[in-house]
Amino acid sequence: MKAITIRGVEHEVAEKLKIAASKQGKSVNNLILEFIKTSLGLQKEKKFSRKYDDLDDLFGSWNDDEFKKINDLITTQRQIDQELWK
Repeated sequence: MKAITIRGVEHEVAEKLKIAASKQGKSVNNLILEFIKTSLGLQKEKKFSRKYDDLDDLFGSWNDDEFKKINDLITTQRQIDQELWK
């Protein structure tokens, strides 16, 4: 791998890079490498990184009574009817 030094980075820019890297849990070096790859069109898209949020409004919306009712219905539907399997 080739090492490149960037001179003349202003203090404000360096601080913003540190903050952005910290928020993303990355090193400043990795953050800058991602910026460079993205700007050059070399960033590989992660195949399984897509996040879906179409069901988020349903998450955590059942109260205890609703959950028990739904869970009971599912449990009864999971029962095997022995007469059908003879």
